[in-house]
Amino acid sequence: MLLDEQNLDPKQLNSLALAYMGDAVFETYVRHHLLQSGKVRPNKLHREGTMYVSAKAQSKILFQLLDEGILTEEERAVVIRGRNAKSATVPKNTDVQTYRHSTAFEALMGYLFLKGEIGRMEELIQEAFSYVDGTTKGVSG
Repeated sequence: MLLDEQNLDPKQLNSLALAYMGDAVFETYVRHHLLQSGKVRPNKLHREGTMYVSAKAQSKILFQLLDEGILTEEERAVVIRGRNAKSATVPKNTDVQTYRHSTAFEALMGYLFLKGEIGRMEELIQEAFSYVDGTTKGVSG
């Protein structure tokens, strides 16, 4: 297999490395979700995609997952590590706190992916999609 998870121990990776992976994985799922929903015009795809992958959207998704109490203790620990990670830069279109929560969400996605817990990751991604699709106007960023 091209993706050899056994060479990487997600518990040993720093949170920003987990977020780097989680960003790519989540965006891939978002793109697939948008194409499945019939959206194929490039400008519309990009605009719709930001409703899922912007820092503001991911921060809100994370808070929804936490409020629902569906994260395990281990997952919450990854989220805390991700939130506390110090990044050298912060995007100009969001505040530091929102960015840190977004990073925490991405770290969780990266952690689950690299740990090989694809089913659990997809369960949380489905929750994220349900939340965003149900509150599209409230989540876009």
